[in-house]
Amino acid sequence: METTSSKKRLLALDVMRGITIAGMILVNNPGAEPYTPLEHAKWIGLTPTDLVFPFFMFIMGITTYLSLSKSNFKFNRKTGFKILKRAALIWIVGLALAWMFMFADAWLSPDNANLPFLQKFCVSCNTLDHIRILGVLPRLGICYGLSALIAVTMKHKYIPWLIAVLFIGYFIILITGNGYAYDHTNILYKFDVAVMGENHIYKWDILDPEGMLSTIPALGHVLIGFCVGKLLMEVKDLNDKIERLFIIGVLLTFSGLLLSYGCPLSKKIWTPTFSLTTCGLASSTLAILVWCIDKKKYVGKITRFFESFGVNPLFLYVLADLLAFPIGIIPFTIGGQQTTLHALSYGSLWQPLFGDKGGALAYALVYVLICWCIGYILYKKKIYIKL
Repeated sequence: METTSSKKRLLALDVMRGITIAGMILVNNPGAEPYTPLEHAKWIGLTPTDLVFPFFMFIMGITTYLSLSKSNFKFNRKTGFKILKRAALIWIVGLALAWMFMFADAWLSPDNANLPFLQKFCVSCNTLDHIRILGVLPRLGICYGLSALIAVTMKHKYIPWLIAVLFIGYFIILITGNGYAYDHTNILYKFDVAVMGENHIYKWDILDPEGMLSTIPALGHVLIGFCVGKLLMEVKDLNDKIERLFIIGVLLTFSGLLLSYGCPLSKKIWTPTFSLTTCGLASSTLAILVWCIDKKKYVGKITRFFESFGVNPLFLYVLADLLAFPIGIIPFTIGGQQTTLHALSYGSLWQPLFGDKGGALAYALVYVLICWCIGYILYKKKIYIKL
């Protein structure tokens, strides 16, 4: 019978985390009009693209359990400081990226083109009055910090009850506050505007997809991952681990789908059923990967490709955003016309070869490959950059 130590790290965890990070980079960097499967559901519904971020948060919950188990979940000043430091760092990096994009937008704006250099620089820097406070990285930072603090201050047997309270409480907020309306009467939008101000929320949709109130179910989402991590590591036998993951996956997926008749699936408002369904699918996916990788030892170039992403996940996610500056933002002149590497490669190569959407997919895949090349160098040199 094949067994593994309950404390031994499963390679499938790093591979699945790498798959999700590669997926997040893929969907965030299309050539032009996104390839249809790489689009998020506009409001209600679920697409393959909607799975990558919740899958990552589910894995974050599992790895939070693994990390804190090393200190036996004992709370002290050192542990609390370490948790808050990491949560704040992730959030600050997210804010820094948002500021950098706003700086570039202001610097390249035709409205500021004729300003003297120093004045143009000051104007471009002065964007804090309309910077987006929340986002993907801030959500990760908040949910990690809160879930980790809960893990070291609350008895673990009560965490499932806390998840239920978070989901039910948020569902009540939605049904009493017009939470399913795709307009500005939605309580999620009104709450964000009231607390943060309209200048500090997402500006390219009706409401902020990583808004304040939707952080409530997102926290429950990470705590589900934490509980799955606990159930996973309580048993030593690989077959038992796989069986538990499949059972949890089926139960959560069908619970989310059945309850979606009363609480529709939506990533934009992160409904409780969205968390249940995506956590269920993530658990089942992890079960398959554990069976393939850790039990059957089907490892090779494909697993190493995603493991390269999985061992430096947030660094490579941030790197993908930083690469957008030289590739997609900073212009240069060729043939008397201003363009960018993004526009030039898509318009001259990918779009003519594969068409609009096929070209967008090809560009996105190449973008992922560029990030992988850097990640693979770090992986081979055993350099791990943690946020």
